[in-house]
Amino acid sequence: MHIQLVRHATLRITYKGHTLLVDPMLSTPGELPAVANTPNQHPNPGAALPISVQEVLEGVDAIVVTHTHGDHLDPAAIQQLPKNLPLFCQPPDKEKLSEHGFEQVIVVQEELEWEGIRFHRTGGHHGTGEIGKQMGPVSGFVLQAAEEPTLYIAGDTIWCEEVEQALATFDPNVIVVFGGAAQFLVGDPITMTKEDIVQVAQTAPGSQVFVAHMEVWNHCLLSRSELREYVGENKLAERVQIPQNGETIEYRR
Repeated sequence: MHIQLVRHATLRITYKGHTLLVDPMLSTPGELPAVANTPNQHPNPGAALPISVQEVLEGVDAIVVTHTHGDHLDPAAIQQLPKNLPLFCQPPDKEKLSEHGFEQVIVVQEELEWEGIRFHRTGGHHGTGEIGKQMGPVSGFVLQAAEEPTLYIAGDTIWCEEVEQALATFDPNVIVVFGGAAQFLVGDPITMTKEDIVQVAQTAPGSQVFVAHMEVWNHCLLSRSELREYVGENKLAERVQIPQNGETIEYRR
């Protein structure tokens, strides 16, 4: 299995002979407005794609959308993605994705199998309290296949009971977490903080942790350098990977 961090939450995953594109966001730097009510108001995205859109889409066999917030599926992606590819999603997003013109929207209720890959959908909390409710439902996905590592893509969630349960149920070899500690001017973070990421790694001592969702969107306040320092202090540097945009990491079962 290979995981390439394209940018933010956008991943190219090679798994069981197929290339999956996760949470495509293809806008050029500054093309989108800043998220309102956040500590800085820099337009989004704050970093360029490390490869061309053509390279992002090359050889893609299917798309996975954890949820439809604009930093996980943006107007540029909606316009440029092939509409005939299978697109896996959570139940609340089916109608919206169909309205965007996608022809093969496949809802993962609990689990399903496609091309030798078993998908399981997991839950999460995109924040706490009233803000968490306003952010709407989010999902993660676990992928399993013969002779491949079990992969858990946690999605836009903080550390919560659902994440803990997914780790206990599936015992993943590799965990992709969406970090950045995204936050508004009020309320708690809505994506994983450095403490959350360390909690994931400590709860799953047999897993490798791949951190995405960093240093691109204006409300993501946790930097790679701060996370790297904290991970090191907790003696987890060998198991927690913090890739740069465009970087690919190979994992074996």
